[in-house]
Amino acid sequence: MSGRLPVDRQRIESFLRRLGERYRGSGRLYLVGGTTIVFEGLRAQTLDIDLTFEVEPAAETHLVQALRELKESLSVNIEQVSPGDFIPLPSGYRDRCEFIGRFGGLDVFHFDLYSTALSKIERGTEQDFADVRALLDMGRIDWPALASRFQESLKEFGTRSLKQDPQEFQRKFDALRTMRLSGK
Repeated sequence: MSGRLPVDRQRIESFLRRLGERYRGSGRLYLVGGTTIVFEGLRAQTLDIDLTFEVEPAAETHLVQALRELKESLSVNIEQVSPGDFIPLPSGYRDRCEFIGRFGGLDVFHFDLYSTALSKIERGTEQDFADVRALLDMGRIDWPALASRFQESLKEFGTRSLKQDPQEFQRKFDALRTMRLSGK
């Protein structure tokens, strides 16, 4: 791990403003994972800014260069990652992405919170479970919809990668359900 400082909401906002100034193209940028959790005030900080983006292929080099420059000038870890890297995305995920604002030519969104929660369940750390519980407790997602989207993703989980273990994903989901029911 580098010696970079943790990221709080203020640093995320500063990053977005500076990115909007530095990158002159248009496109969509999605905050992912812990970055969304911190931006929404559900925890104080995270180790890096997790994001994914959609830009025209000709503009991708410019955006990546702007991200690299900001990574250095702001001394922040930036990771290009999507929940789709870990789980099959549930149907309708694009429609559930929440608009945050426009920064330069970039429309910035939170990636679908259900997909984010499912990817955190798949990873299954204590912090990931705490993040999912915070999303549930704050009413940002609800249990019946999460359970339904889990079942949808589980049907495809493990069909494209040996790294994905459907039984382990089910075990982690059941552990979260048990924690939720016991109030832990």
